[in-house]
Amino acid sequence: MEIGLLGATGPAGHALATRLAGVGHDVVIGSRSKYRAMEVRDTILDKWPDRSLSIRSADNAGAADAGVVVIATPWDAAAATARSVADHLHRKVVICMSNAIAQVAGEFQPLVPPRGSVSASVQAEVPDAYVAAALHHVAATELGNLDTELASDVLVCSDHQRATETVSEIIAEIPGARPLDAGGLSNAMAIEAFTAVLLQLNSRYRTRVAIRLTGIDD
Repeated sequence: MEIGLLGATGPAGHALATRLAGVGHDVVIGSRSKYRAMEVRDTILDKWPDRSLSIRSADNAGAADAGVVVIATPWDAAAATARSVADHLHRKVVICMSNAIAQVAGEFQPLVPPRGSVSASVQAEVPDAYVAAALHHVAATELGNLDTELASDVLVCSDHQRATETVSEIIAEIPGARPLDAGGLSNAMAIEAFTAVLLQLNSRYRTRVAIRLTGIDD
């Protein structure tokens, strides 16, 4: 499967591009600058020379031509980025992994973006796409390390069954990751906001926490 990542030059996008290529997907790293995307691609390939990673670079429009598209931009650019490539996203599965969070006086705090969540704002910009909220709680360090398993549950929210199933299939390919259907896109508000709690725990205990939910059979 070819997966395009928009705004993939930040830590989260960089890490996800690495992991998706590591499990055999054809990855397109997108950015507003195709040259910056090229630098990130080269950095990944140089770090993992013994892996046969299928990664190419493009601008965001080029990455949006892929069959499945991930929005990995900072939260305040996610909706605008989706709007800028809307013509490329008709009837496609679009994964939004952005969190609206600010750090105030040393504390991580969730913000309330328009429509309640970043993912809902993206869906509003591309109404005929199948938007799913996912991958908000996965630490970039572990996600981008192909020598380790994630050991994390990944909550998936969408109003479209096709999106939930497609995203869950992709996540299930990542060693140690377990996708869980967490309901409609309205639940993305709580999931995105909870990331602030996890970041605060990481800061306070100098660690990187992961979510594991009990009571659900594999």
